[in-house]
Amino acid sequence: MNGKEIVQQIRQKMRDHHGLFARSIPLIASENITSNEVREATLCDFSHRYAEGWPGERVYAGCQYIDDVEFICMDLAKEVFKADFADVRPISGVVANLVLYSAFTNPGDISMSISIPSGGHISTGPLHTKKGAFMGGTAGAVRGLNVQYIPFDRRALVVDVEKAEEAIKELKPKLLHFGASVFLFPQPVEKLAPVAKDLGATVTYDAAHVSGLIACGYFQNPLIEGAEAMSFSTHKTMFGPQHGCVVATSDKEEFYDKIKRATFPGMTSNHHLHNVAALAITLAEIKEFGKDYGGQVIKNSQALAKALESEGFTICGKERGYTKSHTLLVDISPLQEKAGLGKDIEEDLEEADIILNRNLLPWDMFEGRNYLNPGGIRMGTSEITRLGMKEGEMKEIANFIRRVVIDREDPKKIAKEVNAFRKNYQQLHYCFSSNEDAYRYIEIY
Repeated sequence: MNGKEIVQQIRQKMRDHHGLFARSIPLIASENITSNEVREATLCDFSHRYAEGWPGERVYAGCQYIDDVEFICMDLAKEVFKADFADVRPISGVVANLVLYSAFTNPGDISMSISIPSGGHISTGPLHTKKGAFMGGTAGAVRGLNVQYIPFDRRALVVDVEKAEEAIKELKPKLLHFGASVFLFPQPVEKLAPVAKDLGATVTYDAAHVSGLIACGYFQNPLIEGAEAMSFSTHKTMFGPQHGCVVATSDKEEFYDKIKRATFPGMTSNHHLHNVAALAITLAEIKEFGKDYGGQVIKNSQALAKALESEGFTICGKERGYTKSHTLLVDISPLQEKAGLGKDIEEDLEEADIILNRNLLPWDMFEGRNYLNPGGIRMGTSEITRLGMKEGEMKEIANFIRRVVIDREDPKKIAKEVNAFRKNYQQLHYCFSSNEDAYRYIEIY
């Protein structure tokens, strides 16, 4: 195959991928879709350039317009998150977490975060579990932190405040890092931050999953509740490019200087300037449309939870209203004999053009299950909300899922119905270019 044929093959695969998502129901909680304005920014000449350093203080020439955009982006981030400082240079949520680790800890220091089985993200995890199994979590494997876990009520899916306070006082961590990858409910920042700060800890918050909801005013704002800095990615409940950000509030300029130095030269060189422009546009969209969007995301997640329960599924967190975010966690272990576990159900639903992912339940490892085929599946309503779906559509989605998983109907048959359903939801909402084809493949030449 010659070079031109290879290019055409890759282009066809990209078109095929666009077609897949145009006909499927996208329920991955960590994904979303961008507007045409954001896509345009990701294609601009910024993507070819370098701008090392802080805007206005670059060590590269030709950055005057790049600097202007980055300042706009920082100002918007400070506005929507009610922060005093923003660094928009981290290139991902993991890198944003590493910025905080580097700024406020040294290797060997104790950090406290939510464990991975309880919903914590791998970027907050240790090098090893207590049993010695290699995990490779970013905090432990890269920064060399001694990661200890915030006590967590596995069944209620919330931090155990009383035990957490005791653990903080006993361990005296250098960093108390809230946040999660399965983020159903707000965390007790307001109650635990003063305890940690009194012992000299820095309090931070990984908002990767809920940053868009925070910006829209529908989730706890950790900076108001006592966290000093917040890290996040920008493409989940924020419908932006794949990038990262750190925002903070402090009465000490030195605090901000630590973040700036940790970002550059610590974690980045070139920081993907096209995505900074795309993030600025995303923040403008959130400022304009976020109130309506964020409210509908949460209405949809709660409606989907109730609809799935009525179809025979076990939804985690029922006692607390299922979820206060975009995410649902479903315990499918009662269906194991009939339908298998998380990996099996993920594959069956993918064959029906329903895209979601398997997920550990907090108690899975105590019952002999692991992440390869866990007892749960995770769903998110961020992307389907962007397509204009509301509570009524959640009932239809739940019905499709029940027919595949519980009734064991042929997934290929259900896929045809899913594809017909999706034909009515092809346009993007909550953006300046509403009514555009959300998944249109854009050819440059």
